[in-house]
Amino acid sequence: MCGIVGYAGRQQATPLILEGLKRLEYRGYDSAGIAMAEGGGIQRSRAAGKLANLEAILKKAPLKGVVALGHTRWATHGKPSEENAHPHCDCSGQIVVIHNGIIENYVALKEKLAACGHEFASETDTEVVAHLIEEKIKGQGARAASEFSEPVIFEATRQALNEIKGAYALAVLWARAPGVIIAAKTASPLIIGLGQGENFLASDVPAFLAHTRKAVFLEDGEMAVVKAEGCRYFSLAGKRIEKTPVTIQWDRTMAEKGGFRHFMLKEIYEQPAACEDTMRGRFFPLRDDGVLRRDAGLDSATLKAARQFHIVACGTAYHAGLIAKYWLEEMAQIPVHAETASEFRYRESTLRKDDLVITISQSGETADTLAAVRRAKERGAKVLSVCNTLGAAIPRASDFNLYTHCGPELGVASTKAFVGQLSALAVFTLHCALARGAMSEPDARKFVDELVKLPGDIREVLKLDDRILEIARKVHKKEHFLFIGRHVNFPIALEGALKLKEISYTHAEGYAAGEMKHGPIALIDESVTVLAIATRSRTYDKMASNCQEAKARGAQVIALVTAGDPPMPGADFQIQLPEVSELLSPLVNIIPLQLLAYHVADLRGCDVDQPRNLAKSVTVE
Repeated sequence: MCGIVGYAGRQQATPLILEGLKRLEYRGYDSAGIAMAEGGGIQRSRAAGKLANLEAILKKAPLKGVVALGHTRWATHGKPSEENAHPHCDCSGQIVVIHNGIIENYVALKEKLAACGHEFASETDTEVVAHLIEEKIKGQGARAASEFSEPVIFEATRQALNEIKGAYALAVLWARAPGVIIAAKTASPLIIGLGQGENFLASDVPAFLAHTRKAVFLEDGEMAVVKAEGCRYFSLAGKRIEKTPVTIQWDRTMAEKGGFRHFMLKEIYEQPAACEDTMRGRFFPLRDDGVLRRDAGLDSATLKAARQFHIVACGTAYHAGLIAKYWLEEMAQIPVHAETASEFRYRESTLRKDDLVITISQSGETADTLAAVRRAKERGAKVLSVCNTLGAAIPRASDFNLYTHCGPELGVASTKAFVGQLSALAVFTLHCALARGAMSEPDARKFVDELVKLPGDIREVLKLDDRILEIARKVHKKEHFLFIGRHVNFPIALEGALKLKEISYTHAEGYAAGEMKHGPIALIDESVTVLAIATRSRTYDKMASNCQEAKARGAQVIALVTAGDPPMPGADFQIQLPEVSELLSPLVNIIPLQLLAYHVADLRGCDVDQPRNLAKSVTVE
């Protein structure tokens, strides 16, 4: 989730680009860069690390010009470094591209372009776009060679985009059409800011809100030609379209949160995209009778040879690992141990050289998890990391890496990173089951179909936000909550309770529902709210009994149920969710629990994004 900024106007562009990048640095801070078309050529400056590093370079060697592009990077393809920083150039150095998203077919395009003589200077998927545009300009022949022409770069970019698969918001500058920025988007945000004698483009409104409140939101499959004197809009087929500007009413702080009150709420609503982005390119029909086995973190031979898996993580990531244990044992038929990293590192285990250790961490810097990686390596085991931060300490120390592509998560309470971890682990389970011969190709295709539906199912759940807020208003003054679930939704009960306690400071516990009569039921009276995860499953009847037991003892009961099922006996409130297979239901069932925790905390006046005593990344014991 990178940040992109563009400017075409009459002012010196560098200060405006840097100002915009500062507003977007929360979208990525692995590297930053700026480029402008001036004097018949391209000037470019890039730096690894945070934006301050680029600023220091520009102070010593300023770039001057009135049309420019800027970028702040959240690394996906290629380590954080200067050579992988945007903007990226073609072979001639006359075309620069900035990009947010993932080009799924970049490997095939890169091989094709290399065969045509193109040489690449980075590890990124984005650089392929610059070279592909260069190739399309060559294809226009003598006209392109002789003209300093806006139509040339527009047509070359349009043709290139029609060969690209994946998600992108991108902008292109060509030295031979120096007053023009070509922009386009599919599945990644891109907004045009309309000023007087100047125009902007950006990933988010905050980048230009200090200069104009008039904006045009590009839709998927749309292009824009941005110049100082105005903007025009087109479809990918090249057909002119009309766009109606809107006036932004947010203040600058709200705009950074996309109009949401808190980053946490914004990130809850980003979960369909987090799910899509993490799964994108990791499976797709390769031929009529198969599913492509690639980018599952490690090779099939290693998966097939493993004796058992050890999943090691902390907090929310540990809950994701518990769900993966159910998946892997049922679908891949391999023994799996799941353990908190703080316990794993200090005890003797049955770990052997032919075991695989799977570590899960959003930041990639979690101290206990990193120590667990080192301990596993000392014992000779192989380590796969599931991480959201490219090049962090844990993936660097691991043998294999499976990255989620959720973008920065600013709310301390993890939401979209959890869904990203589950999405990655579901794909890993699929590949593992295939590699070990535990799943047939037809069953794999059915599972892929279910995975592809998930982002849409999550979007449907988000439409229930008003209903969940209504319930939160009824229960937010309660001091005791018991979350119960069974099978794959027992870890969701743990995660739901964790979300509520960490941001609302309310006492909340998660339990396996079958354990209620082994102690917790003694706590249940009219002061307790029981939240039952009772969507359609092999244990549905058992969950119904648990709800009735709680109600009989005076508890207030909230039940998550599958739409279309009979009313849950004993439930005071029901939240009806889309029908999803039992194994994948955690990715849907967690959403209402996150929303409930958010609304309860907000109604109680808590600091949702920065709860007391907590930090985003736990880098000390």
